[in-house]
Amino acid sequence: MTIKEWDSIAHWFKHKNAQIHYLEEGEGETLILIHGFPTSSWDFAKVFPELIKNYHCVCSNLIGLGRSSSGNSFITISDQAEAIEALLENKGITKAHIFAHDLGDTVALELMCRSKEGVSKIEWSSCVFMNGGIFQETNTPRLIQKLLDSPIGFLIGKLSFKITFIKTMKRIFGKNTQPSRVFLDTSWSILIKNNGRKMLPILGRYLTERKVNKKRWEEPLFHPRLPLGMINGILDPISGKATADRFEEKVPKGKTYKLDLGHYPHVEDPKAVLEAFKSFHATL
Repeated sequence: MTIKEWDSIAHWFKHKNAQIHYLEEGEGETLILIHGFPTSSWDFAKVFPELIKNYHCVCSNLIGLGRSSSGNSFITISDQAEAIEALLENKGITKAHIFAHDLGDTVALELMCRSKEGVSKIEWSSCVFMNGGIFQETNTPRLIQKLLDSPIGFLIGKLSFKITFIKTMKRIFGKNTQPSRVFLDTSWSILIKNNGRKMLPILGRYLTERKVNKKRWEEPLFHPRLPLGMINGILDPISGKATADRFEEKVPKGKTYKLDLGHYPHVEDPKAVLEAFKSFHATL
């Protein structure tokens, strides 16, 4: 799906002072798609048409990313989770599966924590993670990520340019599954049009949040209350093979699917990702 086609079927939901941009298509059990940083929900465009054949898919842009906007100068993982809960509750949805990537993995963990604590009314049926920093020990953030989460993050955000974005993206994709020019150009355009340079350091603080909430966000993994799976591009230099191996070790009842891909499996080889996703859901 092109970005024009993607936006043509999108809707808007107001949550506090944020405008949430989301897609809702398909029938069946509800499946929530949560994208990563610094891109958008459009990352799921290559798998979305197939997923909606069997699921009622809700795919929103995280606050401050994609088309979703926010006037806040501080946005937490908890804020992101709360926005997703509010969207689902507004639609009367009380039960759903999760399919997450990158930063979305951390948001998914927070959603599970909130559900266990009784803060949320949503019952999560299962969760599939794709390349994300769910384990501090195996996550290797790029220098740009560390700088955005530093005291000079605001300056780094202002100095962010398309050429740097493209170089970084190419380095984290698989060598044989490099991103298309259309994906790179469109992703950068979406980021910048939504005040992206300002939002990058605000949202980039999630690295510190992961350290502070390490034990909290490991709880749903080490003591799972729902089926968990991981689809991992093992060639990813940030959260690849080491993360998949640790998931296998620490979540023995989980299902792990290792693919010869980089950080964006669903963009690099959507067919392989869909096969792995269907294989996991067949075990439920």
